[in-house]
Amino acid sequence: MSIADFWNRQAKRYAASPIDDLSAYEHKLAETRKLLRPDMHMVEFGCGTGSTAITHAPYVGDILALDVSQGMLDIAKTKIDHAAIRNITLRCTDVASANLAAGSADIILAMSLLHLLPDYKPALAQFYATLKPGGYFVSSTACMSPYKLHLKAVIAIMRLFGKAPLVRFFSADQLISDMKATGFTVQTRWQPGPGKAMFVIARKPG
Repeated sequence: MSIADFWNRQAKRYAASPIDDLSAYEHKLAETRKLLRPDMHMVEFGCGTGSTAITHAPYVGDILALDVSQGMLDIAKTKIDHAAIRNITLRCTDVASANLAAGSADIILAMSLLHLLPDYKPALAQFYATLKPGGYFVSSTACMSPYKLHLKAVIAIMRLFGKAPLVRFFSADQLISDMKATGFTVQTRWQPGPGKAMFVIARKPG
């Protein structure tokens, strides 16, 4: 089963599920909002059903919201139309095929995405190239140590039955190191508790 097929099947269930840690999610939204300006072009990779893009839309010029799942984007479009938001453009694509112009984005978001990619390093390089000098990269990532063999086994079994997506295991320190190796300056690193996703604000120098 492809990644797109998995998330298309999960779209309605995902949309109906409550946010796991609402206070942490709201904190991440608030910290991101501090970076935003009315003239900014935002790109969100892995936008899902559009909730984050909709929240940030009043604070930027426009948003390009990308996701590999058309099912997710269909739900996002319904929510965007219902909210009468006019500055969000949706596009169905994976990260590797996005083909965005170099230096075209003021801020890039990748929330709950990097650990779901086959390899996040090419994505980091792509995000870096797409950002303008001085642009921001904001992410929230489940950093699961490769030594959690029992969890890897459980997810592997679930994948066989189409109940889980591809999940990569790496530590928070490894991700931060790879961000820095790409060229980013890490400004914020925050986790609300043990085992929680790591929120990072990084910046392209310039």
